[in-house]
Amino acid sequence: MIQEAITNYKLQHTITTLSPLKAILFDMDGVIFDSMPYHALSWVNAFKQVGITFSEYEVYLNEGRTGASTIHNEFLSQKHRQASDAEIKELYALKSRHFEACGEPIAMNYATETLDRVKHLGLDIFLVTGSGQASLLNTLNTYFPAVFSKQNMVTAYDVTHGKPHPEPYLIALEKGNLQAQQAFVVENAPLGIQAAVAANIFTVAVNTGILEDKVLLEAGANIVVPSLADFYHLLPSLVENWK
Repeated sequence: MIQEAITNYKLQHTITTLSPLKAILFDMDGVIFDSMPYHALSWVNAFKQVGITFSEYEVYLNEGRTGASTIHNEFLSQKHRQASDAEIKELYALKSRHFEACGEPIAMNYATETLDRVKHLGLDIFLVTGSGQASLLNTLNTYFPAVFSKQNMVTAYDVTHGKPHPEPYLIALEKGNLQAQQAFVVENAPLGIQAAVAANIFTVAVNTGILEDKVLLEAGANIVVPSLADFYHLLPSLVENWK
């Protein structure tokens, strides 16, 4: 599986020999934090309060967008008008209150072990998230001390265009002084996968949510695994075959 995926990536990008791997770029929700059920409940309830129907499944399909973009799209689709800046700010604040009422964020199983393994392999770690959820961003250092800093993070506050636009991952490459083939991405969402693929980065999907594997493969994932624990066990072989 690994060798075939790498070979296909090289063929797709007309690469004979890959540059040495230098970094792994992680999404946050559904990858580092087991937070997507909280996000799903929060978005569904917040939209309901303004007369918009938004299902849990749609939350997972739209994961990775900035909050403003998600609100904008649903206003256009269901209210047939643009949301005002005030409406976007108010609705995102409402969604955030619902999220915070769900309780403390929970680290994904094997998140600490995976990040430790990445560091042990001598690779840099970047976080690339569409989230602006303060309670999650502020908790990163609690769960993962000295792993993430502003220099190696890209959040909703850093981008003009959120996922599926490649800008978040292109910013991460720029921050790390990396070529696309010197990193790979770990994502769980179709829009995040599309963003990474559009930035020409090899992408591993961890299917920790409610979507079928085929949705992630159709988004462009090079490999799909069922959990972060599976990625943890896959990682040494992936690094070894990166050449």
